[in-house]
Amino acid sequence: MASRRMETKPVITCLKTLLIVYSFVFWITGAVLLAVGLWGKFILGPYISLIAENSTNAPYVLIGTGTTIIVFGLFGCFATCRGSPWMLKLYAMFLSLVFLAELVAGISGFVFRHEIKGTFMRTYNEAVQNYNAQDERSIAVDNIQRSLRCCGVLNYTSWFSSVYFPVNGIPPSCCANVSDCTSSDLRNATIAPTKVYQQGCYELVTTFIETNVGIIAGVTFGIAFSQVTLSGYDLVTRLIDVCKPRPCLRSTCAFRNSL
Repeated sequence: MASRRMETKPVITCLKTLLIVYSFVFWITGAVLLAVGLWGKFILGPYISLIAENSTNAPYVLIGTGTTIIVFGLFGCFATCRGSPWMLKLYAMFLSLVFLAELVAGISGFVFRHEIKGTFMRTYNEAVQNYNAQDERSIAVDNIQRSLRCCGVLNYTSWFSSVYFPVNGIPPSCCANVSDCTSSDLRNATIAPTKVYQQGCYELVTTFIETNVGIIAGVTFGIAFSQVTLSGYDLVTRLIDVCKPRPCLRSTCAFRNSL
């Protein structure tokens, strides 16, 4: 028995060290996912809000998953140091759930990425036609036109048929030079084209979203498969196996009791 304890103790020490290192790396991946999720929410938010019918929850999944990973990464370190079988079992179950959540976020990101062009033309055109400069979608249109330096769907002529144009003209967010772009210029169908951006927003927005959602999905898949490669679940189950109490043979127990 003394020999078995001497053999088991180095194994436990080695497994604990490996699992603590893994938990630390796991904690870092949680911070990365949280950062990517927040970036996706705040950078892509205005663009995604214009595709309401097929909007993706991937940024929210990443934020939630990243936050939870940070908490459970610390829990994993604590459980490893304690060598508690039930804590380690809970940690192993959590690793499986996190892997599934990352796969869902990554898949939804890739699916959404390839559905953009099929819906964005219609939804963005509706946002332009019903623009009023006040509601959420109108504000999103303004933000897009300013940040991407574009105007309208395919070009500035998209605004000529909108409900906003007869009274107010083309929105100021289309102005190429704000200091040389008056409201009267924007209401004049002849002068306005010389004052606003010439390129439409459709191609720019779809390219921007496809690229950035692709980055988010790629990072998520990369982290998910790196966790599989590092085999954190296998480390936990092995540590559970060596840490859990084992029943002794009758002869061995009798020998222990005689000591």
